[in-house]
Amino acid sequence: MKIAKALTALFGAVIMTLAVAGCSPTAKTEGTGGYIDDSVVTTKVKAALLGQKSIHSTQITVTTFKGQVQLSGFVRSQEEAKEATEVAKKVVGVRSVDNSLLIK
Repeated sequence: MKIAKALTALFGAVIMTLAVAGCSPTAKTEGTGGYIDDSVVTTKVKAALLGQKSIHSTQITVTTFKGQVQLSGFVRSQEEAKEATEVAKKVVGVRSVDNSLLIK
């Protein structure tokens, strides 16, 4: 009986270890916590862009990976693209901004 209990406990520990390791981040993927953090950053950047009347933000897509924000889509001018980048950089949690915006 003691051996069965010990094996059950060991098996449970191995399963828990594998489950926790499966949620761990790697260089190209995020863990669960990182994904949630990036979702919050993305939402904050979108809200900041919407708050700027001079930016046509409905044409801008925001994605975030490990605090690195990518802006893609269309803007009306180079000045608008630059302003969108500056607005995104000011958001808490943004580590860097990749401006992939195209002028329409």
